[in-house]
Amino acid sequence: METGRNHEGYKDPTCTQALTNIAAELTKFRPIVYIACPFSDSPDENMVKARRYCRFAIDKGAIPVCPVIYLPQFMSEETERDLAARIDNIFLCRCAEVWVMGGEISPGMQDEIALAKERQKRIRYFNENLEEVGQE
Repeated sequence: METGRNHEGYKDPTCTQALTNIAAELTKFRPIVYIACPFSDSPDENMVKARRYCRFAIDKGAIPVCPVIYLPQFMSEETERDLAARIDNIFLCRCAEVWVMGGEISPGMQDEIALAKERQKRIRYFNENLEEVGQE
């Protein structure tokens, strides 16, 4: 069957364009990025910020991985912090980049940055206004 025609052989430019658009979207590369941001000093406020950071990553064409949104759903910050940190590290190692978000870098974020450097990950820094302010 000729390209651009339907199953009956008639030209079908609308369907052809739709399928072309779908194929183009499926082939776009979206890096998986680790979102490093504060959590434990102010969990409720930082959870809101983390959601905003993840939305920003999506809007920039990335797939965000943000353990501070995911892990508190079923783990205790007080009693399982070491296990959560190990899980964070596994997530980080699977990501293409690390995005350090916000104006402050917590001790946990410092550990994440050190691991990212050790693993030779690209690290990008963004301020509270979501402006990129540096990278390594």
